[in-house]
Amino acid sequence: MDAVWVPLLLSLKVAGCATLLNAILGVAAAFAIARWRSSARDVVDALLTLPLVLPPTVLGYYLLVLVGRRGVFGAWMESIGIELVFTWQGAVLASTVVAFPLVLKSARAAFEGVDHQLENAARVLGISEAGIFFRVTLPMAMPGIVAGVLLAFARALGEFGATLMIAGNLPGRTQTLSVAIYEAVQAGNDDTANLLVLVTSVTCIVLLVIAARLVPPTRRGDGYERRRFRREAAAR
Repeated sequence: MDAVWVPLLLSLKVAGCATLLNAILGVAAAFAIARWRSSARDVVDALLTLPLVLPPTVLGYYLLVLVGRRGVFGAWMESIGIELVFTWQGAVLASTVVAFPLVLKSARAAFEGVDHQLENAARVLGISEAGIFFRVTLPMAMPGIVAGVLLAFARALGEFGATLMIAGNLPGRTQTLSVAIYEAVQAGNDDTANLLVLVTSVTCIVLLVIAARLVPPTRRGDGYERRRFRREAAAR
């Protein structure tokens, strides 16, 4: 059973860390792009979305060029004690890069769909820009953000190509579920491969069910946030 549980737990660990990073970086980038008025906005958005369409092995190669021991930043990172190649942290980096566009696109669409009249009303009431973001903008955009984060987690959980390129296939250290399935198939171990595929499929189904249960209440909460803010504005 270690052949199943160890890759599963490692995959959940990697996907969880990657999702946390994407929830922070992706939402920040999405908000900046949604509010940025420049002709270069579409170019920046295209560059940040590029991992969604590039082959994962190409992304893995780019990561090796950047953070490998002979990479652009590899020697400097190694001098300060940071090593990503053939480590689970490298798998986190690969999963973060691959899943990042899913959070970016969903969150950007959510921020662009926020009612700007409510934000302007909040400014009239004297609420700071930070207060407007956390009390008005973020709650109203939360459904899209939640959907993007869940999709990013599922994508990070199944990441294979970039992970194999930068983290390798070290059992117990960097061997995630998708890599373990690949190795079992290559070795002709059908029983292990079938079990790993079953565990992966069940895990993905559970994630989809959780997503279906989480997102609708958040959308209802969006309407609640609108009504609550309007009541506060009327009271003032």
